Amino acid sequence: MKVAILGGSGKTGRAVGAALAQAGVATRPLGRAAFDDLPAALAGADAVHVIAPNLHPDEPAYVAAVLAAATEVGIGRVGYHSVASPYVPAMPHHLGKAVSEDLVRRSGLAWTIIQPCAYVQNLLPALRSGTLDVPYSVDTPFGMVDLHDVAAATAVVLTGEAHVGATYELGGPALVSIADVAAAAGVTARRVPAGSDVHPWLQAMFDYYDDHGLPTGGVPLAALLGRRPASVAEVLARDLAADPGA
Repeated sequence: MKVAILGGSGKTGRAVGAALAQAGVATRPLGRAAFDDLPAALAGADAVHVIAPNLHPDEPAYVAAVLAAATEVGIGRVGYHSVASPYVPAMPHHLGKAVSEDLVRRSGLAWTIIQPCAYVQNLLPALRSGTLDVPYSVDTPFGMVDLHDVAAATAVVLTGEAHVGATYELGGPALVSIADVAAAAGVTARRVPAGSDVHPWLQAMFDYYDDHGLPTGGVPLAALLGRRPASVAEVLARDLAADPGA
């Protein structure tokens, strides 16, 4: 089996590629250049996993192009990397993923959708600086998940027929606040103003986080992995002191 990974050179794509390789699956990481000739880039793959760039201005168009090219070259299997709570009207970039999910479901391909929450790894640079500053409440509840657990689950669903037609929300084993994460790392959490040049979609997300956080459940991920997902403390113990350039 060979899986093409759109967004394969990014942090998430590299982790998914490594998990697939560990499972004995050949991968083809693809970046923006693949869009010069998507059918040629995808030809010969058995499946494609779609990871759009963060804050893509038109994610549905991005996903639609991949689906069309996959169909053209006879790929029958697609995975889509969505997000937890894609149907929130207050967060436009989440809604873009909701529309993209609909395209995937109506594509005629055998599909699986994953909806991961925020990665613990996203906070590592700030934690290494000694202060975790965010432009929203440090006390609202969030799902926080290990990127490597999400990647391992992605490899499971892409290689198992039982997951065709499934949508999985992927959260960590417990809800945590930003203050909890900072405390686990032995640093201080602070709410600070967002910059004046912040993207309006990000500001909308910060406002939502401020009121509601983004809680997610951990049962689907545990079921896919066959074990408890890594906790925030376990991810920090493994990754916080690691060389970020390694």
